[in-house]
Amino acid sequence: MSFPRRYRHTLTGRASAAGDESRARVLEVALELFAASGFRGTSVAQIAERAGLSQAGLLHHFPSKATLLTAALDYHDDREGSLLEIDGKPPLGWAAFDALTGLVARNAQRPHAVRLFVTLGAEALDPDHPAHEWIRNHYESLAAWLAAAVEFGRERGEMCPDTPVDQLVRLTIAAMDGLQLQWLVSDRKIDMVEEFRHYVEHQKNTWSRP
Repeated sequence: MSFPRRYRHTLTGRASAAGDESRARVLEVALELFAASGFRGTSVAQIAERAGLSQAGLLHHFPSKATLLTAALDYHDDREGSLLEIDGKPPLGWAAFDALTGLVARNAQRPHAVRLFVTLGAEALDPDHPAHEWIRNHYESLAAWLAAAVEFGRERGEMCPDTPVDQLVRLTIAAMDGLQLQWLVSDRKIDMVEEFRHYVEHQKNTWSRP
């Protein structure tokens, strides 16, 4: 799950600072290992070895595992957010929901990314977890984008004037999260892309202006 970069509540600069190839490689590896084993089950030594660096070399760029985690998550959000944009702009109205359907389709090809979000999302409920602030900001940013999308749709006449903004935002986020979890638990046997597409079509049929 992600959102266009414009709606990001906190941009620390860690993701954009990872522009060179070696740093980007470290963050890609970190995302894979955190997805497989969670934050507590992944060591800096494991990430360094997989990325082809010494542990000292990795810590030169990322002083702690917590710093590496938040940098990797920022990197993920920045990369995924750009894929949701159209000509550098966030899609609004029903186009935002179509963009989410595309995101679900991409995620269906990247189970490790889905596992990362589900695993860290659960771990980060702990206020002491280094990703706790990230997960809160992530949901706030996503909700801000979808709320703006619905407001735009109502103003432009795509959606009925009485379309419930908060309810539609909550249900959409719940549908994505719930389908991702069930998809993982079922060993990818359910078709979460088709299920989410059906959800979006139902909302369109319910709230599109005649």
